[in-house]
Amino acid sequence: MNEEIQNKIPELESLLFHYGDPISVKRIASMLQIKEKECEELVALFQTKLQEDPLRGLMVMKNGEEIQFVTKPEYQHVGGKIVEEEFKEQLTPAALETLSLIAYLGPISRPTVDYIRGVNSSFIVRNLLMRGLVERTQGTERKNTYEYSVTFDFLKHMGIGNISELPEYEKYKKIFGDYEKQEFQTQGEEKQISFSEPAQSSEETAVPDTHQSEQ
Repeated sequence: MNEEIQNKIPELESLLFHYGDPISVKRIASMLQIKEKECEELVALFQTKLQEDPLRGLMVMKNGEEIQFVTKPEYQHVGGKIVEEEFKEQLTPAALETLSLIAYLGPISRPTVDYIRGVNSSFIVRNLLMRGLVERTQGTERKNTYEYSVTFDFLKHMGIGNISELPEYEKYKKIFGDYEKQEFQTQGEEKQISFSEPAQSSEETAVPDTHQSEQ
């Protein structure tokens, strides 16, 4: 492996952290603009570096053609404590913002949520999943991606019988929909999120408060 490919390890690490969900080697190669064979070698090298470094709490897990950034087994108890504390508290403003986006834009991919909010939302989405407020399904356009929608439990918490009964649903659905089309317009059919492009402030999308029954 040449030095130019090795120097892409920081890009690979950033991509895996930002994406959160399992992602195929083929898609990573496309995003890093390298050959698939080179990408496989890069992933293997990064796996080895993380595994051999006792000061790193993360590792790269590979399952078939997909890989994901995960916590090393010996440090999973730390994440467990965070989740336990989260469940003792009400939803945070960041969680409410994320839940609102999923409610009004769902089904929506997590990278899209990240892009709109301007920050990584993987832990928040995972927390909402564990609370039973959102659910994950396979992407409709791309089978190796996931999309998130609110659950029946969310509707029950809100005291409504249908998602369209959310406050000013049609208004915000249109606002979010127009925003999404504008921000993710790309050439051809391929829709990819640029990891180097600055994200818009979440304030610009005027996220509505859906936290009626949590108070």
